[in-house]
Amino acid sequence: MKTKLIKLTAALTGAGASSAYAASSGVGGEGSGMLVWFLIGFGVMVIMLQAVPALIMFVSMVKGLFSSHSETHLPKVGR
Repeated sequence: MKTKLIKLTAALTGAGASSAYAASSGVGGEGSGMLVWFLIGFGVMVIMLQAVPALIMFVSMVKGLFSSHSETHLPKVGR
């Protein structure tokens, strides 16, 4: 039991130190040029253009669920 506690303490201490070390490295945003910002802008534009039809379809589905008029039979065609 004592060895398990020592191993657990060592693992938690090591994990905490490594994550703190990794979090402090590479903080600056130097080196990102105009092409990176164009790529980010293009990605945002693609996501927004896909979100508009999805939002329209979601609103129409909610309208269909909560509408008071419901037609349960098909209209007669022909004879």
